[in-house]
Parts: sequence; structure tokens; C-alpha cells
Amino acid sequence: MKYVAVTGGVISGLGKGITASSIARILKARGVTVTPLKIDPYLNVDAGTMNPYQHGEVFVLDDGTEVDLDLGNYERFLGENLAGNHNITTGKVYRSVIDKERHGDYLGNTVQIIPHVTGEVKRMIREVGESSGAEVAIIEVGGTVGDIESMPFLEALREMQQEVGRREDMAFIHTTLVPVLGAVGEAKTKPTQHSVREMRALGIQPDMIIARSEKPISQDIKTKISLFCGVPPEAVVSVPDVACIYDVPLNLEKEGVGDYLVKRLGLTNRPAEWGTWKTFTTRYHEATGEVNLAIVGKYSGLKDSYLSHSEALHHTQGQVGVRVNVHWFDAEPFGTPNASLAPLEKMDGILIPGGYGKRGVEGKIRAIEYAREQKVPLLGICLGFQLAAVEVARHLLDQPDANSTEFDPATKHAVVGLLKEQGAIKDLGGTQHLGAQKVLLTEGSRVATLYGRKEILERHRHRYEIEPGYITPFTEKGYRATGFSPDGRVEALELEGHPYFLGVQYHPEFLSRPEAPHPLFVGLVQAAIQHHNGGEVPSHG
Repeated sequence: MKYVAVTGGVISGLGKGITASSIARILKARGVTVTPLKIDPYLNVDAGTMNPYQHGEVFVLDDGTEVDLDLGNYERFLGENLAGNHNITTGKVYRSVIDKERHGDYLGNTVQIIPHVTGEVKRMIREVGESSGAEVAIIEVGGTVGDIESMPFLEALREMQQEVGRREDMAFIHTTLVPVLGAVGEAKTKPTQHSVREMRALGIQPDMIIARSEKPISQDIKTKISLFCGVPPEAVVSVPDVACIYDVPLNLEKEGVGDYLVKRLGLTNRPAEWGTWKTFTTRYHEATGEVNLAIVGKYSGLKDSYLSHSEALHHTQGQVGVRVNVHWFDAEPFGTPNASLAPLEKMDGILIPGGYGKRGVEGKIRAIEYAREQKVPLLGICLGFQLAAVEVARHLLDQPDANSTEFDPATKHAVVGLLKEQGAIKDLGGTQHLGAQKVLLTEGSRVATLYGRKEILERHRHRYEIEPGYITPFTEKGYRATGFSPDGRVEALELEGHPYFLGVQYHPEFLSRPEAPHPLFVGLVQAAIQHHNGGEVPSHG
């Protein structure tokens, strides 16, 4: 088993996750099997209870684990599904160590950071690597070098480097910032030098430096970094900002990262295969025409809160060949009766994502009402799906006080209520249905046509559901339930006579990939294209 550790310095947010994902994809393109891991130094056991404004979206895996959004990047870049043990947190590590101490596993020894906590970190990393059967494990360490929270993890990796025995079995890649300052645009290497010195003080010598900057850095700057940081010149890699993150693996390939890593790790250097990836990026950049898509959410101030949604739309652009302009709208200002919805008039489609809490709910409902009345294509996901049902009940069933019991426990018309079977809910950060679950689609429905099959497996993250008593009155108004769980929960609703008014309880954005865009997002964009061109998508059912 070989290991590649990706660390960060200077500032956070430099793109360690994209770097780790790109390196994994570069190795995969050469036929090397890889498995990624993300280390998050926070004390939370998982990301499930974290505010999206603090840490971006919560990504959900097939097994129901709520994890850091970087695991979404890993899945998208590799086209593979991961499990919860691919995300290691301080909370997980300390909980395991304390459980073992209570169980007596340490035989009365004083439990310490070294060797017990670092030993647990190494055990978790090796367990994932060895159980995957992969040749290389890519380990991303969250935070920046110097953070007190990251120290035990960096120490564990230093120990691993010593224990693997052979130099070619472990490599360190350090991501740093090379800022450009002053009117002459001089690139500054001091932050990188200090960051690498901090790594060396911990006993770790980077093998490669990913130099992040707004623009490509010159060969002179690369040579200077090489000299002061003790890495070969060919291992100083310029990674400037890009418009599309899916260009990064190809850019790193051009910089020689693949050849260098294969040599450094003692792997067989096979020709890289980039066929479908290049096809996607070419279509993405050569997209002609445009459509305008609105995402109306409550966390729109931080776009990472809806990262998987925006990425799914990027994937769709690479397939349909039409530029998808994403416009972000805070739902809250739309929520008052006299608030103007004029900003939505230029939109060719509307996406209502999930969320928790009452804030912004009425604004989302008004946006849904606008989409229904004006025949604007709409996709509602999770809470967006539930609120679409509330909107239909209010305005088509003449129940103006219809609501979800999440927002009005005393409502006389509870369209949405708590999940009935609490025993089916996993204890993973909250009382929710989580993870991949089977959904049965109605033959001939729009949703079944989009998928091309009647049985699907989709990821869930919710604690409320559509009340089954509404199925019949909805059907009478042409609002048909066209997707169900095996035990009868409503999973999809679509409105007849509308170009595209579709809601789903699950989260399709988590399964969209660059080389395989999710069909519901493709359907939304195709409907938006026809709306932009003045046409309509044929109604199904």
C-alpha cells in the first residue's frame, strides 16, 4: 500500500480538496487504483449538525454518513461511491480512543496523544486503504499547517512515513499560496517558504509543492521555491485560478504531476487515458447559447452551501452543450406578500434546494407559485419538494393555511409531517432518513422517462414526509405522485400540463458526475432551453 498526503499552508480555502481529487484522477487515468480519505480536525463526529454557513454543504454518502463536502469532490472526480470511514474527524478518533480506554484495551497505560491518538489515526487510515484493495491512498489533511487541531494528524502521518519503510511508499504534497503583490505584479515566495519550514519543524519534508496563484508563476519563481524549500524544480507546480475545476487534473497533467508521482511512488508509468474527461471539458467550454437558472435558497450567501447543486448544473452544461448561468437568490426577501418577484422574470428555470428551519420558507413558496403560474421549469429537492406540495395545497386545493408541521405544528392542513417510522431512522447527527434507498417510479411518468427505468437508488437526508392522505386530492388536480419508497412514502410529485414542475424527496445532486450528469438536472436544463426559446417540453402522463 502506498500513501500520498496532501497538506495545506498559508491560508485555508486554497483548494486542497480539488488538488487531492485531481491527483487521484491523474493516477486513475494511468490505471492506478486509488482510494481517497479526508481528515477533518474538528471535534464533531461528522458534519451532520454543522451550519452550512460555517462549513459548506453536508454531503451524504450511500451508507448514510454525513461528511465534509470534499468527499463529494472525490466522488465526482473519480466517478466512485465512498463510505463513511473515508472521512476521519477528531471526534471519531477521540471517541474510539475513549471507548477503548473504558474497555480496558490499553491495559492500564496512561492514554496519551502519542502513541494512542496517533496510533488510532494510523489504524483508521490503514484500515480504509487496505480494505479498499487500492494501490494508493490519497489523504487530505484539513486546515493549515500550524493549526493546533491538525498537529496529531500530521504527527501520525510523520510516523507512518517512518513505518512504511520504503521512501517510495509515501509522499507529501503541500499546497500553498504564492500571492502577487504591488503594481508590478511581483510573486512572493516567503509565505511558501515559511509554510514549508513549519512542515519541516514537524519532521515532514514535502515532496511536491502546489503553488496556488491567480495567474501562472514563472520558471524563476519555481526555481526559487525549489531552492528554498528543498524540492526538485519539476516538483514545484503552478496552479493558477481556473473557471472550471474540472480543468485542474488536465492542467496538472500538463505540468508533469502524473509522471513525477508515478516515478516518486515507484509505480508503472502507463499512458494516461483522458478520453471521456476531455470530451466533457471540451463540451463545457465550447457551449453555445445560454439559459438562466435561479437557485432560490436560504444559504445563498455562501455558494458552497449548495455545492453539489451548482456542480450538477456544470455537469449538465458539459452534456447538453448550452451555457448554464446560475443566479443565486436569497429566499427570505421574496417571503413578504408585496415583495417583488421581478428578478425571477429573466429566469428560464428555478431550482429550490433543501434546508432546515422556518427562515426563507415563505419566499421559496412564492417562487414555486411563480414557477407554476408562469410555466417556468421547476425542480424542487427535499424541502423544495415538500414546499411545492404545500404551494399546490394552498392554491389548487384552496387550503390557504396548508403547511408543514415543521413550520406550523398547529396547522389544520398538514401537507408535510414527521416521519412515521422512527425505528427506520439512523442515529447519525439527527433524527433523519439518511443514505441510499430504493425508489419505485410510475411507468410512463416524466420522472421514469428521464431515468429510463422504473427502479432507482437515491440518497436521502430528511426527517419530514408528504402526508399520504394528500395523494388522492393532489391527483384530482393533476399533481401526481409518481415515485414511492417500497413502504409507500411519496418520493416524487409532478404536475400535468406544466413544462417541468417536478419535486423529489431525495437528493439527486449527490449522484451527479462530470461524465454522467444526473437525469433530473439534465431534464431541468433541457426544459429551461425550450423555455428560453419560447417552446414547451411535452407533458408526460
